[in-house]
Amino acid sequence: MPGKYVISLTHGLDNTDKATVAFVVANAAVASDKETVVFLSIEATRLSQKGVADAVHEEGFAPLKELMDNFAKAGGRMFVCSPCFKKRKLDENNLVAGAAVVGGAKLVEFMSDGACPSISY
Repeated sequence: MPGKYVISLTHGLDNTDKATVAFVVANAAVASDKETVVFLSIEATRLSQKGVADAVHEEGFAPLKELMDNFAKAGGRMFVCSPCFKKRKLDENNLVAGAAVVGGAKLVEFMSDGACPSISY
């Protein structure tokens, strides 16, 4: 069943359990033929940087880097909150696959094309 799905993630290394589960759900959504976006804001913006997720591996789950890589390979996209990104002085030249730094209007645009289920972590 085609459609759209948004996962809003506010946690990264400060709560790796939530970050991991968010990408498990994101992979399930994209595998279910949903056009899927993970919106990275607040501390989750750090996950947009290459190498940050490499050592994260919550027991019982695939490693976070693997989940993020698989999500991007399946066509999933990560919208990275621009003000949050800038506040943390992150590097736009060091983005992981599938990530793009965007303003809030881009997320609103994605969600405005009809009902768009979403979940937050």
